Amino acid sequence: ASIITFHPEASEHVDRTLQLIKEHGCKAGLVFNPATPLSYLDYVMDKLDVILLMSVNPGFGGQSFIPQTLDKLREVRRRIDESGYDIRLEVDGGVKVNNIGEIAAAGADMFVAGSAIFDQPDYKKVIDEMRNELA
Repeated sequence: ASIITFHPEASEHVDRTLQLIKEHGCKAGLVFNPATPLSYLDYVMDKLDVILLMSVNPGFGGQSFIPQTLDKLREVRRRIDESGYDIRLEVDGGVKVNNIGEIAAAGADMFVAGSAIFDQPDYKKVIDEMRNELA
């Protein structure tokens, strides 16, 4: 692996865990469930390469995008920009052709699209449509 992300609730020592990941030559990131507070970011921005926001409750594919994620995205993008660090902002869950543009406008620069692509007969067509929405 070259990037390791984890849910901050899964570690008693978030800062130390991020440090260990980086010491082992990987990029490090945190994953936020829809209800996880962003306060976990307050003291670790300097150790992050990726912040992943879950825009559905994890567990199974095909769920609808939770619209409140857009506000959370804007807040995380603001924090990243103010920090001056080079941190990627990823979204996972409910990403589709009809919302990827809005998700990008809110600040995301990486997208996970599972069922939106793999439930379609022509993967390339869906990916091209998503790219067009981002252009």
